[in-house]
Amino acid sequence: MNAINVTELMQALGLQARQASRAMARAGTAQRNQALRALARLLRAQIEPLQADNQRDLARARAAGLAEPMVDRLKLTPAVIETVAQGCEQLAAMPDVIGDIVGLKQQPSGIRVGQMRVPIGVFGMIYESRPNVTIEAASLSIKSGNACILRGGSEAIDSNKALAALVQQALVAAGLPPEAVQLVPTTDRAAVGQLIAMPEFVDVIIPRGGKGLIERISAEAKVPVIKHLDGNCHTYVDDPCDMDLAVKVADNAKTQKYSPCNATESLLVARGVARDFLPRIGAVFAAKGVEMRGDAEALELLKQKSHSALDGKTSSAINSEAKLALATEQDWFEEYLAPIIAIKVVAGLDEAIVHINRYGSHHTDAILTTDHRHAQRFLREVDSASVMVNASTRFADGFEFGLGAEIGISTDKFHARGPVGIEGLTSLKWVVLGEGEVRGG
Repeated sequence: MNAINVTELMQALGLQARQASRAMARAGTAQRNQALRALARLLRAQIEPLQADNQRDLARARAAGLAEPMVDRLKLTPAVIETVAQGCEQLAAMPDVIGDIVGLKQQPSGIRVGQMRVPIGVFGMIYESRPNVTIEAASLSIKSGNACILRGGSEAIDSNKALAALVQQALVAAGLPPEAVQLVPTTDRAAVGQLIAMPEFVDVIIPRGGKGLIERISAEAKVPVIKHLDGNCHTYVDDPCDMDLAVKVADNAKTQKYSPCNATESLLVARGVARDFLPRIGAVFAAKGVEMRGDAEALELLKQKSHSALDGKTSSAINSEAKLALATEQDWFEEYLAPIIAIKVVAGLDEAIVHINRYGSHHTDAILTTDHRHAQRFLREVDSASVMVNASTRFADGFEFGLGAEIGISTDKFHARGPVGIEGLTSLKWVVLGEGEVRGG
């Protein structure tokens, strides 16, 4: 497909999306919820055909030598399909925020002034790998009364086409325009350049993928962008803490799944508990093959004490199993998306907060503590989109937060921050209710 055809294609998609967005904004709550429930039914009914399409994508990815964490993101398993189907149903069951008027106040002039929540209009979604994003984006678009243009990665083209076809079937079944959710049918990269430069048709762009993709879009887009670049998430083990809880949560935050952006990449440990905590978590990580890149103090404790954490094993046996390395400055910034974790011993809460705000990506950070005052300070002072107390960073997710689904995570501070759900895809406009008042003076 040559550049002229791509331009014509994207202009056509943009025009259709803008027209469909007006119909979506007019559609009632029941009609949009009907589409979501129909989509959930279709997903469950089409598991086998969807997996057949997905297998073609997986085979191409492996043949192309795609890294295993990226292949993992491509998988459309029955569990993944069930999760997005449940997300559609959860969204359908949620209250409709469109048309809500908030903050209505009577003014001295007699008018009442408030703000009404309205759809943004049309958003463009550019994403890599994960085909479940197609359903998450489409379902949130439907619930929020928007239209969207989706451009998935070339590695998931067959999966995304199959999923988008089901979305359009669900829209038609509910009497809504199928053009309300459109998938860019070409893998030509020129389509991305067109999509991010059509302010007449697209109101906001949401990139979801690798740092290179997001940096390019942020630099070249001619419409606003909701984005996050990195997921360098921290877990800080405080003094004092519940040691059993800390081991359990730190383990989950790192090893429950390595590839997501909310997996913990840096572990900070207060010096007062490091001698007890590090051997225990070190033994857990060693058993799971996690490489530990620590500062000198952390490595010394891991090497000296690791034998005490596992029954029946000697210090030398544990050390031979453990993958230990001295951390570099770059490790404190790194998003590994792999079984690697940076570990640092800090003096206490103050140093932990300074470290997180300097090296973190403002995505998600957690404190494990039994000190309420420390927890409150951490919540106030850590400058991140999601901040947690005694919970795994893996919870930083729209589905887990009760948003029904998420279209992405924003580390920006304007409009939307953290997991972006329904409200992140809306805007507020001022409304004035009067009874003939006129301005004097």
